[in-house]
Amino acid sequence: MQENQTAIIDSPSPASGRFDTKVVVVLNEDLLPWQELNVTAFLMSAIATSAPGLTGESYRDRDGNEYLAMLRQPVLVLSAGPDLLAKARERALARDIPTAVYTRELFSTGHDDANRAAVASVPARDLDLVGIALRGPRNVIDRIVKGARMHK
Repeated sequence: MQENQTAIIDSPSPASGRFDTKVVVVLNEDLLPWQELNVTAFLMSAIATSAPGLTGESYRDRDGNEYLAMLRQPVLVLSAGPDLLAKARERALARDIPTAVYTRELFSTGHDDANRAAVASVPARDLDLVGIALRGPRNVIDRIVKGARMHK
């Protein structure tokens, strides 16, 4: 699934400053603030590591201190209800868009192996999604997340 999408590494068009791809995180609208931040951080780690070249160069201040590189393009954070989250996940998979998922069960697990086991124990249609992250062609991502609203 991800082989087609990992090759999409783009830079903003010099004329418009727009990227051909879009990065989107969609959060369940019922999360507490700490959960929103936690889910967003975990989902973005999946996006940032999904293909080489997604992060830019390291940052450096005038004093020479070096800071970690960040994702090269903006990230849009949206909110949606559980039905739209499930529908967006289905649309993404049907279009072969690499997708990161975060389920409600992951709030009670303590490490990566337990996280993967929690997701693996549930059929796809029954995942209790609290967030997803996607990266792909702008127009495709827009159609996948149609109906989600800007996060407040």
